[in-house]
Amino acid sequence: MQNNKVITIGRQFGSGGFDVGKQLAEELGYEFYDKEILTHAAEQSGIHIDILKRNDEKRTSSLLYTLATGASYYGSHISSGTEHTIGTQLYIAQVNAIKSLAAKGNCVMVGRCADFFLDGLCDLTSVFISASDEFRIDRVKKQYSITDKNAADMMKKIDRSRASFYNSTTGKKWGDAKIYDLCLSTSEVGIDGAVKLIKTFLEYKLS
Repeated sequence: MQNNKVITIGRQFGSGGFDVGKQLAEELGYEFYDKEILTHAAEQSGIHIDILKRNDEKRTSSLLYTLATGASYYGSHISSGTEHTIGTQLYIAQVNAIKSLAAKGNCVMVGRCADFFLDGLCDLTSVFISASDEFRIDRVKKQYSITDKNAADMMKKIDRSRASFYNSTTGKKWGDAKIYDLCLSTSEVGIDGAVKLIKTFLEYKLS
């Protein structure tokens, strides 16, 4: 795993981070993991995929009320107990999935604190993708067929959730330029430009 090249993509909602990661993986010939991380976590842990999706990139301590009362999902069962116990199970499942997928070979991973979990374990390059509010609102409203206001509200809600999840998990500040190898704005360089710049960075990066 130490020699595997892994690129992690942190991103503001609506910035096109998924598209950047997907295109980058295709051009480099790497595997691409986004929601696939949850599927792998479910397969490895026995926790039902619906539970993982419900709490994807969310701070578990504030979002597991229904699970804390005990819930059975097909092949998996999480018994009644504390939120800490349930949150720990979800945390471990996600960490194991990220490390397992990274061990398979070169890949691009989107979100889910992968940069934190893989630090020191592989040839890691961490990237954060941001964009102006105008750029993001335009993308979000077109993708979900909603108004500018609803798009802006969705952006704030999801970014707040991602930040809370990242900050509480890593002890670092989501989006802080100091903790990433490279930070790019797609509203300035576009999706194609971001992919090109990441590839250029990789060429010059010292191993």
